[in-house]
Amino acid sequence: INSSLDNLGQAEVVVPAVDVIVPCFNENPNTLAECLESIASQDYAGKMQVYVVDDGSANRDVVAPVHRIYASDPRFSFILLANNVGKRKAQIAAIRSSSGDLVLNVDSDTILAADVVTKLVLKMHDPGIGAAMGQLIASNRNQTWLTRLIDMEYWLACNEERAAQARFGAVMCCCGPCAMYRRSALALLLDQYEAQFFRGKPSDFGEDRHLTILMLKAGFRTEYVPDAIAATVVPHSLRPYLRQQLRWARSTFRDTFLAWRLLPELDGYLTLDVIGQNLGPLLLAISSLAALAQLLIDGSIPWWTGLTIAAMTTVRCCVAALRARELRFIGFSLHTPINICLLLPLRAYALCTLSNSDWLSRKVTDMPTEEGKQPVILHPNAGRSPAGVGGRLLLFVR
Repeated sequence: INSSLDNLGQAEVVVPAVDVIVPCFNENPNTLAECLESIASQDYAGKMQVYVVDDGSANRDVVAPVHRIYASDPRFSFILLANNVGKRKAQIAAIRSSSGDLVLNVDSDTILAADVVTKLVLKMHDPGIGAAMGQLIASNRNQTWLTRLIDMEYWLACNEERAAQARFGAVMCCCGPCAMYRRSALALLLDQYEAQFFRGKPSDFGEDRHLTILMLKAGFRTEYVPDAIAATVVPHSLRPYLRQQLRWARSTFRDTFLAWRLLPELDGYLTLDVIGQNLGPLLLAISSLAALAQLLIDGSIPWWTGLTIAAMTTVRCCVAALRARELRFIGFSLHTPINICLLLPLRAYALCTLSNSDWLSRKVTDMPTEEGKQPVILHPNAGRSPAGVGGRLLLFVR
């Protein structure tokens, strides 16, 4: 990959400069350290600058040692915002403070494979591509039954939905944990991105989906790079998982109007895909409610509904297991009752509470308890470039 990139760089005289932006809010210091180390260790031939934006965290004193270990790396800059302004505005602060040809957004709980930047840059060589995302996996996959389920959900979302959309150059959501954007495209869209309102209130979440749709609306293509692997922390219990799904459902509904307006310009398959994503859950909800009504009214068991849902679930899971060559995907069948009993009612609630812009995530840092507390382990060379002595810490307090 690097030899290909070197040849590409020689042909174009210079390899694209990349700005990596990492917004942080009340992040666990161990998690942040792993994220920054994975960025510092990128095997990329071109210039790379990293902007870590602390969005008014309440635990800034706890993460300060992590900041200090990277202060000697000239590639790293730290932007300390005086108040919490939200992930979107934190990203924009760094975008406006940087100047690289490409911008890579990385969540602070995400670990990048060493070749992620290189592989995304190779995809972005085509000037018609405005954004590209990598494949997401769960870094804590083995923690609980739910994290295993979410990891399979991510695989299916990336390698079925996003991969199919990428065939037509129109990935509908370049996911936040690892997405690269062309700066020249961002320059055209940044004001629209910053000024998204819903019912007169600023829209503070769903930034990845909204920015992707703005890219498509402006005529740029959006792509998926399956071998650019990013591992991100996923919720390990139901309550935070449902909060996350509620936030995502609200952002999806808010941006559906923009997506519908794009349909005449999209391929017929993508039109069907967008309609299916909105109509499918509705049909499933109607079927489930009809079966429940039949059970309550005449006491008969709606076996045909259950059989149909079970058959569709089995087929989907078996196909996924064959494609991934992993039997564990048979276990994804557990997602069906969760979807029917929890996620469908949650989406209905999201539709009724679209004006609520609460982020619903951690208010204070998720630190380990005293019994399970572990020190932040930073490798002596973490965050240091080969030429990396004599760098300085840049602080932008806003």
